Amino acid sequence: MIRRLFYMSLGVFLAVWTMRKLQSLRPDHVARRTADRAVSLTDQLRDFAGEVRRLSASRETELRAEFGLETVDGSTTSKNSIYDVKDGR
Repeated sequence: MIRRLFYMSLGVFLAVWTMRKLQSLRPDHVARRTADRAVSLTDQLRDFAGEVRRLSASRETELRAEFGLETVDGSTTSKNSIYDVKDGR
């Protein structure tokens, strides 16, 4: 009796699990998940690109200040002050 109950409950579990898996493979579900992941990936890439731009501008400013190079507006930077100046790239 216990053995039959066990196999019956196992069969019900597998049937429910299989039905849920098959429903998750319907085209509208797949399209929605793909679109959501694409939007998420785009947001992550946009954040990464912004961070790279910010860090590269900061590092360039540090290097210009360290080597006493001129900035875009023609003034020189001193070692004590760091200006966040874009050089047009």
